[in-house]
Amino acid sequence: MLHQNIRSAQIVGTGFYVPEKVLTNHDLTKIVETTDEWITTRTGIKERRIAHKDEMTSDMASKASLMAIKNAGLEPGDIDLIICATVTPDTVFPSTACWIQHKIGAKNAAVFDLQAACAGFIYGIETARNFIATGTYNNVLVIGADKLTSLLDWTDRNTCVLFGDGAAAIVMQPAKKGKRGVIKTTLAADGGYHDILNIPGGGCKMPISQELVDSRQHYIKMNGKETFKQAVTSMSQVAVDTLEKAGLKASDLAMVIPHQANNRIIDAVAQRLGVTDHRLIVNVHKYGNTSAASIGIALHEAVEEGRLKSGDLILMVAFGGGLTWGCTIIEW
Repeated sequence: MLHQNIRSAQIVGTGFYVPEKVLTNHDLTKIVETTDEWITTRTGIKERRIAHKDEMTSDMASKASLMAIKNAGLEPGDIDLIICATVTPDTVFPSTACWIQHKIGAKNAAVFDLQAACAGFIYGIETARNFIATGTYNNVLVIGADKLTSLLDWTDRNTCVLFGDGAAAIVMQPAKKGKRGVIKTTLAADGGYHDILNIPGGGCKMPISQELVDSRQHYIKMNGKETFKQAVTSMSQVAVDTLEKAGLKASDLAMVIPHQANNRIIDAVAQRLGVTDHRLIVNVHKYGNTSAASIGIALHEAVEEGRLKSGDLILMVAFGGGLTWGCTIIEW
């Protein structure tokens, strides 16, 4: 019977990359009307990384990917599938995953991009799990990478202070005997809220034109209050639902990694979960919101700092434009 052949999937290597250039809140006061206090109080962000104008999403992703592949004890040629979650592709087509495949030399890999905004990394993990579960692929590279500063209106203090650039990658394989790997994932979306966090222009609905550029419709637009409300509600509920489906409690978790968008959102979700101690991972003060890369960056840092041991249960939860959101629970 088919269900007897279903394989679990686990993470066997992590990697990350952030650009060298640091943009502090003080630096931003020279660009837009704001203050360090205003930004810190509302977001918790103190600085973010800014990619060079010649540094593309695929460049950042390639560096994170090579690190993850090395940490998994593999070579690029061993990778048989690349999934890149991004909203800032190098080109409309080919996919950013194609650029990455070429740059890292993963010639044996099938590739595609996945677009679920800040929830893209969670969507990517579940997509990879399904390919591994059915036996289609064995070594899957999942990437979250975004150069969001290329989409920012630097005259809009409500958005330009929030975002930074970066990339993260993981390698997933069939779980070893006795290991559960990815235990449970819940994915969700509500396109009815498409207009509270989006980029109106640049697609077929509003193609690139001089009029589009003059009206600044090619930049990120956000209704901050509504986005905050939906983020807290959706992330909290999907985390609770996923724990329940997995037959677990918050007290069973060794680590919670929420999407690093805003300290107030993170705190609100943590309060509702009852996880406000050392198990909660927060690095938004260093990097800002790096979209699909944020959870992966935090995970890699936790691994490098020795904060995870075999058998630990990790909950990762994210929310992004679409609206999209999701949660996954993994046994390390």
